[in-house]
Amino acid sequence: MSTHDRFKDYKGNKCWQAHVADVNRERDLMMANLTETGAARLRIDDFEFEYVSKDDKELCKEVKEFIERHEWLAKLPNRPTHRFTARLKKNGTLAGTIIMATPNAFSNLLGKENTNKEKLISRGACISWGPKNLGSWLITQSIKWMVKNTDFRYFTAYSDPEAKELGTIYQACNFMYLGQTSGTDKQYFDPKNAKKGWFSGREFRKKSNYYKYAEKIGINKDQWKSWMKKYSPDWEVIPPDVKIAVKRQEEIYRQSCKSRKVPPKHKYVYILGRSKKETKELKELFARNSPKKVGLRYPTIRGK
Repeated sequence: MSTHDRFKDYKGNKCWQAHVADVNRERDLMMANLTETGAARLRIDDFEFEYVSKDDKELCKEVKEFIERHEWLAKLPNRPTHRFTARLKKNGTLAGTIIMATPNAFSNLLGKENTNKEKLISRGACISWGPKNLGSWLITQSIKWMVKNTDFRYFTAYSDPEAKELGTIYQACNFMYLGQTSGTDKQYFDPKNAKKGWFSGREFRKKSNYYKYAEKIGINKDQWKSWMKKYSPDWEVIPPDVKIAVKRQEEIYRQSCKSRKVPPKHKYVYILGRSKKETKELKELFARNSPKKVGLRYPTIRGK
């Protein structure tokens, strides 16, 4: 059952992940060998921040399982690039994780020439017994690590009204609010692959699906691979008749799926340089390139 299917019967006023934390709390405490009293005494100093290399398969698997258990979407994002964790120092229990990814669509908030400075905070969750500020601390530490060790300088994030999310954690971290105009307005469901759950229209344009479309019209994998860019087809070099046939296969797949309307997501951004000067310059660039996004008030009503 997909997370969306589980959520449709939820009638509470909390966001979905807070509800999940309530449901999981007893088991989470037992697995960490903690009591309610012991958990209440925990402070941020009791946790250790760590970057997880993509080459560490064991830790990556642990992060994946944590997301599946505690996060709203309950699955890894497309194109994950960086993983971070918070662990309880005394016994190494995994207490939180953040996953950053390549955006599906770049925001151009600092101009098209700076799209290579954007990273998406795509997944995140914390254990039920963690301190209230564990999530905001983990996000802040993850961003600082990225700025220190990479060329990324602005970090976008979404909150989903369908899960009754406002983006409270991003507000706590002093992210700038970009409005509720982001994300798809329609989702799809493949009856032949129910495990996948509901997905956005970007799924039809995934690299792996283009290989399937090409195969259906008799184009072998090696030939199609020679026509691919990193993530998408190079339509300028693909013969017109092949392009039409592949697009037709994409539409056939789309038509075979169920669809539903969904509300747009709230979007946030955090801008940070390696120095106060660089941060100031980047924020000024943001103000020049995205003046209508400056100074927007945080949302306060859940589910809208």
